[in-house]
Amino acid sequence: MEALLFWLTALAALSSAIVGGIFYGFSSFVMRGLARVEPAQGVAAMNAINVVVITPSFMLPFLGTAPLGLALAVGAWMNWPMARSGLVVAAALVYLLGCLLPTMTINQPMNLRLAALPPAEGAATWPGYVARWTAWNHVRAAAALVAAGLFTAALF
Repeated sequence: MEALLFWLTALAALSSAIVGGIFYGFSSFVMRGLARVEPAQGVAAMNAINVVVITPSFMLPFLGTAPLGLALAVGAWMNWPMARSGLVVAAALVYLLGCLLPTMTINQPMNLRLAALPPAEGAATWPGYVARWTAWNHVRAAAALVAAGLFTAALF
């Protein structure tokens, strides 16, 4: 059981880091680049990104980390010393509350609303969308990277 928990925790650390890196990239340069183009072009590009992101290469680490983290939290709590299991529980909670929850309640609903707007209305709302979406993406990036750090710390 110890070896299984170790390798699954390593997988959770890696998948959290992958998600955090993707979100960091969006926060540090993708959204800034999209904000520099004409609003209609930015909206079109963002809508295209939101369609093509639905792939196993992103969705598996993004959505898979949450149930993996929860399962690890239970397993670690029952089988590891308090210090290590506490780190795993903290990592799972940080990922769920800081990464997955804002995605489902803020970023994704914003994406759906943007996609449903007529082009002129989408272009008019683009600057506000970019500012709010990016601010919440900073939260998601930080949470995923903190979770990766906590999962990693639990390994040692």
